[in-house]
Formats: sequence, C-alpha cells, structure tokens
Amino acid sequence: GVNIESDPVVDGEGLIQTELNNTVSLKCTVGGDTPADEELVWLRNGLTVKLNEENKKGASSVCVSPVIYDDNEATFTCQLKNNATVKASVTLRVTYPPELSGSEEVTVEEESKLVLSCDIWTNPPVSSVVWALNGSMVDLLAGDFVVTTNGSTSQLIASKVERSLHEGTYQCTANSPKYGAYSKTFSVTAADKTMKFPLMPMIAAIVVVILTAILAIVSRWREIAKCFKK
Repeated sequence: GVNIESDPVVDGEGLIQTELNNTVSLKCTVGGDTPADEELVWLRNGLTVKLNEENKKGASSVCVSPVIYDDNEATFTCQLKNNATVKASVTLRVTYPPELSGSEEVTVEEESKLVLSCDIWTNPPVSSVVWALNGSMVDLLAGDFVVTTNGSTSQLIASKVERSLHEGTYQCTANSPKYGAYSKTFSVTAADKTMKFPLMPMIAAIVVVILTAILAIVSRWREIAKCFKK
C-alpha cells in the first residue's frame, strides 16, 4: 500500500488544518507488500502533479507553499502508477480572517443612494455582522436602511440620503468564531444636491437652432441673389 505523512499532521478525518500563506509538506511512501521501487503519482483534485524523476520511486514528496485561497478543500492523492487502486488521500482545510480594516471617506449627494460595502469573506464564515453609526447600532427603520449580507459581502444601503439622518461615521464589524472581530469605518459626508441638466436634449435643441439659423441665412441669400438678377 501507500501512506501519506504530512506537516501539519493529518487528523482522523483525513484533513490537514492550515492557514493562508502557510506551507504544507506531504510525503508519500510505499509499504507492506508493495515493492520499494514502485513509481508513485501525485494528483491534486484529480489532475497530475508534475514531479522530478528522482521524486517518483519508493517515496515522493510535494510542498504547497504558500497556501492560497484555492487550496481550501483541495484533495491530494498519492497512488501507484501501475495500480491506481492503491492510493491514499488528504484534504487541505484552509482558514483565513476577513480582509476588513482601515477607513474610507465617502461623499454622497443628498437624495441620492448610499451604498457601503464590507468584505466579510473568511473561513470559517463569520458568525455575525454589525453596522454602527456614530457609535450606536444602526436604526434600520429611522434611517430607512437596508442591510444585505451574503457569504462574501455585507452592504448597508440608504435609497435616499438626508444629511440629518445619514451623515456621520459608520463602522462595519465582522465577528469570526476563529479570529475575533474585524472592523472598517466609513466617514460619510452628505453634499448639497446639484442640478443635472439633460445633456442629450440640450445638444438636440442646439443643433436644431443652428440648422434653423443656417437655413434662414441660405434662404435670405437666395432672395438677395434674385434681386441682383433683376
């Protein structure tokens, strides 16, 4: 048969617990009735891992460094080249905190839409997300707010900004069962509403005026030409 040893060690469920940017070392060896010079093959999620010739017979090692997001739930399988039924597998379980920190300045016009977004992508998933305004939990009804949260993003939305209700300092806090609380702040300033002129109708009107003026000039010159001909 074949056996996989790892650093960090594999648990009883065949999982290797690791964190983002760490290194995972895997070593596969033959044992039992299997000849010591049997050639080994490594697969990652069913795809062959390229090995050097000296890293194939009797014992073979692979190194995952650094561990990335896509390595989460990746399964590494070591098997005999000549008998794929003789194999062993391990699966990586990658954990990472949310990338949530710092502050952001936001300026939004009165009566327009305000959207604040927090990246809460983490493993294990966050247990809760809390939005605060000026140090107190956001009052969804008073501010006519809507909160949407999926597995990767939490958004606080106000469809129509009013300076008295929506200007201030917001804080988004994601609570991770493994890494604790991570926060980001937003300093929101409500600007006066600006008048917006419809550009296309204005252009069309100007073109009509110009064409009318040109036609009037052409018509006038024709009248003048008739007088000279007389």
